Amino acid sequence: MSATTGNTSRLEVVDALRGFALLAIVLLHNLEHYNIFYGDLLQSGWLAKLNVWVTDGLFFLFAGKAYATFSLLFGFSFYIQMRNARRRGCDFRARFAWRLLLLVGFSQLHALFYNGDILLLYAVCGLILIPASSWSNRTVVLVAAILMLQPYCWGKIVYALYHPEYIDNNSLFIQYAVSAGEVGRNGNLWQMLLNNIWNGQLYSNFWQVEAGRLFQTPALFLLGMLAGRMEWFVKSVASVRFWRKALVGAAAACVPLFLLKTYVPPVIGNVTVLSYYSIAVPMLYNFAFMVLLVSVFVLAWFHHGDKGYAFQRMPVAYGRMSLTNYIGQSVIGVAIYYHWGFGLYNSVGAAGSALIGLGIFFVQLSFSRYWLSRHAQGPLEYLWKRGTWIK
Repeated sequence: MSATTGNTSRLEVVDALRGFALLAIVLLHNLEHYNIFYGDLLQSGWLAKLNVWVTDGLFFLFAGKAYATFSLLFGFSFYIQMRNARRRGCDFRARFAWRLLLLVGFSQLHALFYNGDILLLYAVCGLILIPASSWSNRTVVLVAAILMLQPYCWGKIVYALYHPEYIDNNSLFIQYAVSAGEVGRNGNLWQMLLNNIWNGQLYSNFWQVEAGRLFQTPALFLLGMLAGRMEWFVKSVASVRFWRKALVGAAAACVPLFLLKTYVPPVIGNVTVLSYYSIAVPMLYNFAFMVLLVSVFVLAWFHHGDKGYAFQRMPVAYGRMSLTNYIGQSVIGVAIYYHWGFGLYNSVGAAGSALIGLGIFFVQLSFSRYWLSRHAQGPLEYLWKRGTWIK
């Protein structure tokens, strides 16, 4: 996942963005107690109110946006790898397919501990980048737009409108979520590992498909690749103009999309229509909000002499070791909340969970800075790169 302006120098704005996306992900996962959620937690008074504020605030800002940012930058990194390989006279497409297969291996390691893995989805959806590398920019935008609009959801909605007796609540994942949650609350380490091989995997991947990510993820990959082609993360008059327009357009889109996702579902009586509408429209809203956040971040970075403000530069090392830190934060978090570890899922509220998430972030950030002061890449990034270029 290296992002470079050439063969050696890195685009630190991309590393910083990826680092902040990972920070948001670890905060949200801690609020969810890594898919155990809350047990018999009794808190009252000011602490209960604080928990509500923390939950609402973090989910409003980052839910669906952090993941989208992370996915956008995955597509961007593919373009950089493809471009650098071409400069060396290599065709990276077959090598990238092998790289995705290696990512499946990392996903299986991650999924043993956490039943919310996204790496397998990335490995599958990343295949679209191989043929897309030769598409025109117009084709890339068109395909990305179609995927982003969630055609499967709208097809289900249209079908349900013409067949009111048809019922689909889009919740196949629940039966596996129940099993995974039960083991997390009561099982030992061995039971959790065994359960995650099957039920945890089905829970994670059925949920992602039913949540619309099977369409949104490749769309974001394509847009990230386009961002690389157009050099939107390289400071220039054109890139600043683009991000300003993106900021205005995203802000304008967020308002009607927020109203549509908030006030329309309560008046929908058809279960199937409600289920799929509640996926398609909120995902468009999250995408618009993500563009708004990324635009503000990049414009602020460019405004400060193409080096970013100090607070923006803080997570650069964290973003450079994104694979290591993504898997690592899950292993640490599961050990904190699950029964086989410290079992804190039913004793820590949202405010405490957010503090734990910040603690995980700062520990990993310190480790990342230490490691990168002695190595060019993170440990898992190094293995992934060596595996990619094995002969």
